[in-house]
Amino acid sequence: MSKTLYKLIVIAGLWMGANAAFAGNPDRQGEAGAHELLINPWARSAGLHTLNTSSIMGVEAMRLNIAGLSRMVKGEFAVSNCQLYKGTGLSMNELGFGTKMGKNGAFGVTLSSLSFGKIPVTTVNQPEGTGENFSPNFFHIGIGYSYLYDNKISVGILVRGISESISSVSAFGFAIDAGVQYVSGPQDNFRLGISLRNTGSPMIFGGQGLSVSNSNIDPAGGTTYNLTYDQRAEDFELPSILNVGASYDTYFNVEKKDYLRIVGNFTSNAFSQDQLGIGAEFSFRERIVLRGAYKANFGKSSAGIGEELYTGLAGGVSIIFPTKKDGSSSFGIDYAYRATRTFDGTHNLAVRFAF
Repeated sequence: MSKTLYKLIVIAGLWMGANAAFAGNPDRQGEAGAHELLINPWARSAGLHTLNTSSIMGVEAMRLNIAGLSRMVKGEFAVSNCQLYKGTGLSMNELGFGTKMGKNGAFGVTLSSLSFGKIPVTTVNQPEGTGENFSPNFFHIGIGYSYLYDNKISVGILVRGISESISSVSAFGFAIDAGVQYVSGPQDNFRLGISLRNTGSPMIFGGQGLSVSNSNIDPAGGTTYNLTYDQRAEDFELPSILNVGASYDTYFNVEKKDYLRIVGNFTSNAFSQDQLGIGAEFSFRERIVLRGAYKANFGKSSAGIGEELYTGLAGGVSIIFPTKKDGSSSFGIDYAYRATRTFDGTHNLAVRFAF
């Protein structure tokens, strides 16, 4: 593929991204549902406050920019745990698997679940609790495919099924993610990424939990009997989000791959404030990686909307252990911390095996 065509594709992507980025409506803040789609359980990208749209690769790319899936060497398996707002009992677990298909293609599957802990059951007559507990079930499954064009441009698409339920009420929907990454420079120093996530059909809750049995309002012949009344739930949109990011690598030792990567990212949220962030990642011998980032809201919030829970600061570290002498496979441990204004921050821990 010619360089001219590469440039046309990138320019077209930027043009579409710029148009979408300023198409949001700030008056819609807080109106979307399924906000667990915006939670990042993976430690490597969480250490950069999810700003690495342009440089993310492997299994983690299925959460941020599916185009990066095809940039893994052969295959990857990873498991993560995210302790959300430590002290609340909220956590998210995710499992991901990705493998190359042919020389340039890659296929991946990801499973995630959000845990709320044990919530006491209360009623009108027993407001202090009945002694029983319940926990909502929030579950996602995603299937993605990415293709790499001559190491310069990678594209990808992912379809995600979303299930939210309690014992008697549930909702189900689909979301589609799409992304593109562009790489240039003598050592692939410059990277550009665009991803559009969570575009899909509205979701609506239904089930027996929305039904109630009451007496008929107009007794026929004076006879009173019960009827089942169904309450109609309002549907809700998915939290669509657009990311436009770039990064640049400065190498201190090309052969041993010691580099400092600076990343920047603009996030356009359809149902909340836009965000702007910058971060840095330092890699030493491909064995130890240090990360840090800061992200802030961009623009004014709607009346009555307070400050974000996160302070904007994030940091993380990765330790990689090669399992083969030629470095073709490795085992890694990743950790990230994001500071919050209340509670004890969000902690991410992941283990991954590249083969």
